[in-house]
Amino acid sequence: MVYKEVNPSHNLQNEIHNYWELRGDTSSNHWERIFPDGCPGLIMNLGDSCTTDNGAVKMEHGKTYVVGAMTTFKESYINENTHLIGVCLKPSAFGSFFSFTSLNEIKNNTILFDKNLSFDRERFFKDDYTNYLNQFFTDRKNHKAARLSSVINDIQVSRGLITIDELSKQNGISIRQLERLFNSFIGLTPKEYANIIRLQYALNLIASQKEHTSLLDIAFECGYYDHSHLTNAIKRHTGYLPSEL
Repeated sequence: MVYKEVNPSHNLQNEIHNYWELRGDTSSNHWERIFPDGCPGLIMNLGDSCTTDNGAVKMEHGKTYVVGAMTTFKESYINENTHLIGVCLKPSAFGSFFSFTSLNEIKNNTILFDKNLSFDRERFFKDDYTNYLNQFFTDRKNHKAARLSSVINDIQVSRGLITIDELSKQNGISIRQLERLFNSFIGLTPKEYANIIRLQYALNLIASQKEHTSLLDIAFECGYYDHSHLTNAIKRHTGYLPSEL
């Protein structure tokens, strides 16, 4: 399997993390697992049909799919004829490009996107796909979801440890309004998003720390009650125990 990421053009970097491409090869034929990161995305399937969402969804050739923000892991089956191109949007950026139903309705799901909003399959073969995607999103860009950017930044800076009450006071938005904005533009509640950011920080610490660093120390640094609390969170979100990561 060959996987690569490409940065979007400068004018889109506040809304888009990256474009990515995945191609299967002769060593493929396996389930590939991804962990929640709080971000929605779009996928164009340029290869054979690809099974995703732990076997529940089949992405067909030439069609565009929208992927809701995840609270748990999902797996896709990759074989030698798999060819996917995707867009990883930043948490509240979906509303900057599309008028769509509340993203909470597609949380943890992959669904076929509206044909009128979908990518043009032929453009992926006629041009460098990064140029096409940059133009596609630049043409659609608006600033509807900009008001959440400071809230999201507060959560990320705190590594997910800020309380919803503190978020509300710091940003001058009621807790009820925060809930509505997150459900509409991100698809998660503020607490769900904060928990994912906290978990991502814990996973990065586990991956980077040396063997003598205890799971208990990492748990305390990331705001978990104890190592059991952290272990349960990792298992729930990734399907793995810390020792299996």
